[in-house]
Amino acid sequence: MTKIQVAVLGATGNIGQRFIQLLEDHPYFEIQGLYASERSEGKRLKQVLRIKDYPFKEETLEKKIEQLDVKTIASRCRVAFSGLPTDVAKDCEQGLADNGVAVFSNAASHRMRDDVPLLIPEVNSEHIKLVKAQKSFQDGGYIVTNANCSTTGLAIPMSAIYQEYGLRFLCVSTYQAVSGAGYPGVPSLDILGNVVPYIKGEEEKMEAEIFKMLGVISPKGGIKNAAFDMVASCARVPVIDGHIESAAMIMSKDPSVEEITTLLNGFRAEPQRLELPTAPLQPIIVRSEDDRPQPVIDVNAGEPTRARGMAVTVGRIRQSGKYTKMWVLSHNTIRGGAGGSVINAELAKAKKLL
Repeated sequence: MTKIQVAVLGATGNIGQRFIQLLEDHPYFEIQGLYASERSEGKRLKQVLRIKDYPFKEETLEKKIEQLDVKTIASRCRVAFSGLPTDVAKDCEQGLADNGVAVFSNAASHRMRDDVPLLIPEVNSEHIKLVKAQKSFQDGGYIVTNANCSTTGLAIPMSAIYQEYGLRFLCVSTYQAVSGAGYPGVPSLDILGNVVPYIKGEEEKMEAEIFKMLGVISPKGGIKNAAFDMVASCARVPVIDGHIESAAMIMSKDPSVEEITTLLNGFRAEPQRLELPTAPLQPIIVRSEDDRPQPVIDVNAGEPTRARGMAVTVGRIRQSGKYTKMWVLSHNTIRGGAGGSVINAELAKAKKLL
């Protein structure tokens, strides 16, 4: 099978390099080029390497970074995976879509547009149809976004619960890894031995995005948002990878802990039915131990090997009066970042949109 030629945008950043990791030897996609700002032009990947926990192939490390240019990328690639900063992403991603490129973006620029899917295939795979409403779609170009990294890990188990038991109220407190701040990220003297109880824009993103993802396509176009009360509080903690979140909820029904555990452990969705390459066989893993999940132990959950870091781990499911409480852990730069966009592109291919 001839592989689809793809570009990685923002190849010098954490998310960009996770894209490169996940696209090495991918069965559908082949990296045509790595792109970043002009200050990195001509450098080899090994000279700007940020990812320390993955052994890249030598041929990948020798790839040269090129300056970001819409026309050049559009002439070479069918797909672009974007790890660009939000302020750069907006015009660049739209320019690529207008030139016939399918853009799978980790940036926030287009997430809340009515015609852009805010997509997690295990949650709302049908939303991918929204791309057909984009003006650029007639020429083959479109934009698909994945959610904020903290919202993604939460949305997967909440989707299963919402569909089965309904949600009336959701309160979440997040403890977010420093890799979510990019590179170099949070200054060491601010985060070592500390907790920073503020991440700009994070709470607002969580409180907006989950309603769109759990919503349904409206006959009038766009999404009819899900309706329940939600409040989020977000903090940065001295952890390298892995966002862990404490969730407390009131459901419309009154399931037992055992019923919730069975529901989450047994949850399967469209990516598993389609056997997408980056889809974890079990997207939600429930731990029974009192002290799990933990980032250092559980952040890379997911099988097979290509899906490491793509499963969400849930633990300490318990009830207190009218509230059900649990802890949720996800890999912020894989499941909540590059891996989210890669599985979105795999879904697009399966739906014959590439």
